[in-house]
Amino acid sequence: MRLVVDLIRGKRVDEALHILHFSPKSASKVAEKVLRSAVSNLQNQDEGGRVDPEDMVVKRVTVDGGMTMKRISPAPMGRAFRIRKRSNHITVVVEAVAPKKGSAARPAKSRAKTSSTAKTAPAEAKAADTASDKK
Repeated sequence: MRLVVDLIRGKRVDEALHILHFSPKSASKVAEKVLRSAVSNLQNQDEGGRVDPEDMVVKRVTVDGGMTMKRISPAPMGRAFRIRKRSNHITVVVEAVAPKKGSAARPAKSRAKTSSTAKTAPAEAKAADTASDKK
């Protein structure tokens, strides 16, 4: 289960759903159901309107050990082997990100671009002020 969940951590929701849908592992079907449930919960929780899956990011995904069912399999010479049927607890946290105008970049990149333009804007304003003072 952890192998499948590691594929979608930090991705956009629509991209994560495509990865899980076309993954050959059987755990991907369960992870896809949990992700769809988390997206539905976020959409129903948001009172301001619908949030598109393109504007959501998988913020955090954890897989913890759940209950283990113990079964017995017969073995030779009157012995028994123990079979452990393991289960998991999956936690998915989905976050809505503000939609970008123009291109569909990942949220981490958009933050970096925003901070770099904020640093260059005051320098250009100072240059414009000094140019007008010289005239």
